Amino acid sequence: MTRIISGSAGGTVLDVPPKGTRPTSERVRESLFGALDAAGLVDGARVVDLYAGSGALGLEAASRGAASVDLVEHAPQAVALIRRNAERVAKALGSPPPLRAHRATVTGFLRDAAGPYDLVFVDPPYDVSDGDLTEALTALAPHLSPDAVVIVERAKRSPGPRWIDAGLEPLRDRVYGDTAMWWGQPLPASQSL
Repeated sequence: MTRIISGSAGGTVLDVPPKGTRPTSERVRESLFGALDAAGLVDGARVVDLYAGSGALGLEAASRGAASVDLVEHAPQAVALIRRNAERVAKALGSPPPLRAHRATVTGFLRDAAGPYDLVFVDPPYDVSDGDLTEALTALAPHLSPDAVVIVERAKRSPGPRWIDAGLEPLRDRVYGDTAMWWGQPLPASQSL
């Protein structure tokens, strides 16, 4: 069972797609959000959850005080599920921030994205190649606030993101069992010219 861990919607149960996604485990989400909360990166943040699957990461951010959350998924069944999950979280929050589910490819969404985003979750399915991930990160870079944090989640055996190729820089990384999380950020303005 997947649920919101903490915040105003803590305990809200979320549906997950029956196949084709690998939801972030509760233990990993708890560790991740503990670090994000400690750094003051969630409350008031404009969040985008790319390859959202069930929407668990973005909706967890909403529960913890994010100012807005965009959930991007291409599979129509997953988008319908994300919308149901967002309705549950909105009901639990009472006065929710804007929670928007978008049926689009990541690069398609980013062509017209409003941004800027302060916190970005990138949790691609296994079949997304390293080149496609770099393309998505490159498309994302212009939509980031100067102090944004981008978190890429993949299997620990996967190579890390090619941050520099995408116009970003690495911040840190963590491994939780079979899951690796790489944190990145925009290059300082003087280096991105």
